[in-house]
Amino acid sequence: MGRIIKDTFEITKKDLKEFTRDRLRLATFFIMPIFMMILVGFIFPNQNSLKNIPLGIAIDDQGKIGERLNKVFGELKGENDVKIFEMKKYKGLDEIKDGIKKQEINGGIFIPGDFSKNISENKQTDIVIIQDQSNPQISALVTQTVIKIIEGFGQSLGNQKLNAIFIRWPNFKKYSPQAFITPILTKLEGIVPGSTNYFEFMAPGIMVMVVMTAVLTGLAASISREKEQGTLDGILIAPINRLAIILGKALAQSVRGIVQGIIVLILAILLFGVRVYGNLLLVLLVVLLGVFSFVGLGILVSAIASEQETATQLLFMFQLPMLFLSGVFFPIQQMPQFMQYIAHLLPLTYAVSAMRKVIILGAGIADIKNEILILLVFGFITLVISVPTFKRIITR
Repeated sequence: MGRIIKDTFEITKKDLKEFTRDRLRLATFFIMPIFMMILVGFIFPNQNSLKNIPLGIAIDDQGKIGERLNKVFGELKGENDVKIFEMKKYKGLDEIKDGIKKQEINGGIFIPGDFSKNISENKQTDIVIIQDQSNPQISALVTQTVIKIIEGFGQSLGNQKLNAIFIRWPNFKKYSPQAFITPILTKLEGIVPGSTNYFEFMAPGIMVMVVMTAVLTGLAASISREKEQGTLDGILIAPINRLAIILGKALAQSVRGIVQGIIVLILAILLFGVRVYGNLLLVLLVVLLGVFSFVGLGILVSAIASEQETATQLLFMFQLPMLFLSGVFFPIQQMPQFMQYIAHLLPLTYAVSAMRKVIILGAGIADIKNEILILLVFGFITLVISVPTFKRIITR
């Protein structure tokens, strides 16, 4: 075991030294993440529809008006008679915020205990709207829709009140006019302080995407290049364990991927004001898990491809769908249903989701346990398939 570890680090050191000798390649290594950040930093896709968006609601209201409002949300339909919201009930404000952290819902509504009482006494009352700051596009659309529904519901109550008051005209003066015009007020509240923009939604995804690209492309190119140059034969006849060769090359590319990921995070903070609300160690853990989930795929492609060009083409077939389907640039919720099913089969989807939760929402390890488990499972499965395949092919 000690020999394998030693050989692994020797292969890692060799690959990293070889990489740094080519100045042009080293320059592009640092330029690429900078270019990506500047290129996509100001892209804002359009939003125009909501369908079956999970929305949390907590009703402390002792009367019946809160439940009436909940029914309005649940019955609201949009294009093609499809429900706009899928309502999920929670016990309180904190549970709604936990639901957003876990991405069970894309926003929430909290109706306080004195809601019906204040309305019946002709007083203004509040409803709290909790925003999903990890997804500002969907959040903005959800918030606008919710506010319009509440305003419409409030106007309906106001009309009922006015009709009742006009019947009792002598008592009209004791009521507040504002209670008739705007009986319900809304307050916006997020998981973390401040507001978010679209780039804060993209930055975690770009970070994971850059790491994935670096690991997959670098690993396949490294092994394929050594096959073409004949240097892999020299390594194979050396007294080095085959597993150490695989692990060493994977570790070298992982180091490169992590360095580029850190560059992206620093640029996001310095250029675009992205704030990391979660634990930085947890951010690093997500990066490592993302690397682990992609390494097996890179090894498998490296083993199958006999030339560097072939390896590049094979990886392009995997990477392109993942970039567009994993939620890096556009919310998965806005994709057609069949594409959403495909998206949930991709490891990048879960790496992006976990990174977004930690950086934007300040989520803890308990909030991303599902993503962690899926990345681990995907990584183990691909390694179990790829390592024996690699050993068998390079031994021929």
